[in-house]
Amino acid sequence: MGDVEHQPLLEVAINGEFTGDGSVDVKGDPVKKAGTGNWKACPFILGNECCERLAYYGIATNLVTYLTRKLHQGNAAAARSVTTWAGTCYIMPLVGAILADSYWGRYWTIAIFSIIYFIGMGTLTLSASVPAFKPPECSGTDCPEASLAQYGVFFLGLYLIALGTGGIKPCVSSFGADQFDDTDPHERVQKGSFFNWFYFSINIGALISSSFLVWVQDNWGWGLGFGIPTVFMGLAILSFFSGTGLYRFQKPGGSPVVRVCQVVVAAVRKWGVEAGGGGELYEVEKGSAIEGSRKLEHSDELRCLDKAATITETDNQESVSPNPWRLVTVTQVEELKILVRMFPIWATTIVFSAVYAQMSTMFVEQGTVLNSKVASFNVPPASLSTFDVISVILWVPIYDSWLVPMARRFTGKERGFSELQRMGIGLVVSIFAMGAAACLEIWRLSVARREGLVDADVQVPVSILWQIPQYFLIGASEVFTFIGQLEFFYDQSPDAMRSLCSAFSLLTTALGNYLSSFILTMVTYFTTKDGSPGWIPDNLNQGHLDYFFWLLAGLSLMNLVFYVVCATKYTSKKAS
Repeated sequence: MGDVEHQPLLEVAINGEFTGDGSVDVKGDPVKKAGTGNWKACPFILGNECCERLAYYGIATNLVTYLTRKLHQGNAAAARSVTTWAGTCYIMPLVGAILADSYWGRYWTIAIFSIIYFIGMGTLTLSASVPAFKPPECSGTDCPEASLAQYGVFFLGLYLIALGTGGIKPCVSSFGADQFDDTDPHERVQKGSFFNWFYFSINIGALISSSFLVWVQDNWGWGLGFGIPTVFMGLAILSFFSGTGLYRFQKPGGSPVVRVCQVVVAAVRKWGVEAGGGGELYEVEKGSAIEGSRKLEHSDELRCLDKAATITETDNQESVSPNPWRLVTVTQVEELKILVRMFPIWATTIVFSAVYAQMSTMFVEQGTVLNSKVASFNVPPASLSTFDVISVILWVPIYDSWLVPMARRFTGKERGFSELQRMGIGLVVSIFAMGAAACLEIWRLSVARREGLVDADVQVPVSILWQIPQYFLIGASEVFTFIGQLEFFYDQSPDAMRSLCSAFSLLTTALGNYLSSFILTMVTYFTTKDGSPGWIPDNLNQGHLDYFFWLLAGLSLMNLVFYVVCATKYTSKKAS
């Protein structure tokens, strides 16, 4: 049987002049290390991400207010509109990732979807600026609802943004990491720092949006409030294109979905065949049969899948190339094995995302019954999420400049901690965050009982600033778990599936929100039986929100135990 002819890019990485990970320049030629990639290219990517996130949060943070005050939607309808749109923003990355890994590559996927994003921002700005595109202002209690055409223009812009997000989010972190050569030990260490500063850039954008832009929208109008994010999205596109000559590119390797299906079909067709040893498994001699991917070494796990790469008499009779639905390479089998091995780790981050979701739900609810008066200012409970952002902004340089060098002396690891260790630390910190929220609630309820405020739906004389520790702990847990998750899903995913795996990591945020909603529904159902007010009644002074926080802390502890078991058994990929 003839071998697949393939000229690998790895072969041109001679004497360290070229990259050894198969990356190419914008023309598709092997790329030289000098003058390309590394930190020289990263400012353009980090600038793009900071401006894009500023634009996104500039819309998302205050969207429900616009829907209720300007489009005159009811509270429930506005909440549904926002959650449906936000969910779409985290599902669409699956579409963008498949296009990037299969056909367009990460650069062109980011470029095309950024333009779609910008068009959506412009449409949204027009809908808030042109009088014909929005309903008249309320006259007393009479608030005319937006017409179908007015809704159409607004939601067209909104969902173009969701579509644009789907192409950018799964690709931009992976594209930034592509600028560091996996085969160069020095660049591999720097890649770990890139993920830290990438997340730092996200939070700088979020900080500006949640403070300055919200103020502009409330005080200077929505046309300007949406127009400023639109300008920043334009700057994001300009920043991204400005670095084109410095970028390193990875070629798309064909549809990852098709490759996975080929492995499953081939394994099923050969179910009665005994999985052979290394000498009986099919692999091309030179490079990899998958464009833009290195070969993966054979592993002894999930041996049933090896049947797909086992050469039989029928396969030997093939005169030219083997039928890919009957015989696949070891690398293709290992791709699916990697996805299966990563799944338990992926699942544990859903619980963490449910904890993270409390910042915009139960933490805010708790803040409404704390004393919001600080000196002469009235602090909005939702604004305390700024301390989470500040925590991230403080922790990233501390982690990168202090913790990593210190940990490196003890662990001997290039990045101080492995990705799995880093994620585990974040899971531990998240338990303390829930514990801090529970302890504050216990104190608040004791003060409410002492002051005779249990039956009054009023604020309790405990300062809202006591919530700051739980926000800071959530921020610290993000720096460990979310950034560790970015690293893990990039480093451990198959070379030609990195965008798709990044999309799956983003999906945990949506699933975490769904899990949080499910837990709240179950808690409400079981704790309000027999006329009991339950843990989370409308008057929180009569409830036990502390029990809810302890429940999440307990679930997080069980999740941590499961995570430790999975992480201990996890086998890292081995690329040649």
